Amino acid sequence: MSDTQNRYAQLIEYVFFQHYTKGSPIVSFQREALEKAAAELNVLLPKNLGDIIYSFRYRSPLPTAITKLAPKGMEWVIRASGKAKYDFCLTKISRFAPNPLLSEIKIPDGTPGVIERYAFSDEQGLLAKLRYNRLIDIFTGLTCYSLQNHLRTTVPKIGQIEIDELYIGIDKKGVHYIIPVQAKGGKDQLGTVQIEQDFMMCHHKFPTLLCCPVAAQFMDNDLIALFAFDIEDRNEIRVTIRDEKHYRLVNHHELSDDEINEYRKMAEIKH
Repeated sequence: MSDTQNRYAQLIEYVFFQHYTKGSPIVSFQREALEKAAAELNVLLPKNLGDIIYSFRYRSPLPTAITKLAPKGMEWVIRASGKAKYDFCLTKISRFAPNPLLSEIKIPDGTPGVIERYAFSDEQGLLAKLRYNRLIDIFTGLTCYSLQNHLRTTVPKIGQIEIDELYIGIDKKGVHYIIPVQAKGGKDQLGTVQIEQDFMMCHHKFPTLLCCPVAAQFMDNDLIALFAFDIEDRNEIRVTIRDEKHYRLVNHHELSDDEINEYRKMAEIKH
């Protein structure tokens, strides 16, 4: 464990047990509790306090002292509950990862060479590949238009959230969709909390549009996993995975006629 991770673990564990009541499924705290914890433990705080929360939401597991208190089949997650307010909550699934057994679908890579040269292998590079290769259109079956990237907005009972990119989609019947896209590269992990927030944002900001949250994950530089989600329980917003596809971006010479024919045959069977 790095020094930063160790410090973060000490702080989040201290805050949890300062507010925890045995048997409670929710443990509430405010961001300022991290400052008090740092003073009590004599631990150096990061300049951005939010990075501590982000780390345990998308990068690192919570300390064992916390996770072992979760009942069997449940996990602790951190949800925003207002401006600088958070809740440790018990949930069935906190994070999800690409299924390694899923087959790959080859897509001719339309990313401009100059973008390939300078793009990073993080979320910005991933968003660029999604955009230039129309992967959101291909995955959802909709005609999609990028409305805004890195959207920061506020949602009641949550506070401020950020969405990596927001698309508007239109289907063949003229129905309009709102598609928030979360992209993860490097060591960051996809989490249900972020998708829950996307659903709540859609219902609050775009109540007349159909909401279709999508998440993207680099499996390697040219293999991208895409997920689409549903709500299992609208009252509690329990997220379920509706679809998952893996797209391999290739040079057109790497996509054979036999492979294209195989894709056609599969499409004929489905129809």
